[in-house]
Amino acid sequence: MNYKSLLILISFLSLMGTRALAQDSAIERTFHESGKINVVVAVVVVIFIGLIFYFVRLEKKISKIEKDIKN
Repeated sequence: MNYKSLLILISFLSLMGTRALAQDSAIERTFHESGKINVVVAVVVVIFIGLIFYFVRLEKKISKIEKDIKN
């Protein structure tokens, strides 16, 4: 994965985070009041980390296959 695509991904995630913080809905208030917002944020972070890990591994495998095809 090159640095440009990683930078775009990080920028997108940071914009999504600020957008999510700007919204004030009944669901958000309920999660804050019950203390479950931390669980929701943790689950979202784990999912994003898993996706990033998966895409990095996939990129490495694809690069290896491309090198094998060229040789």
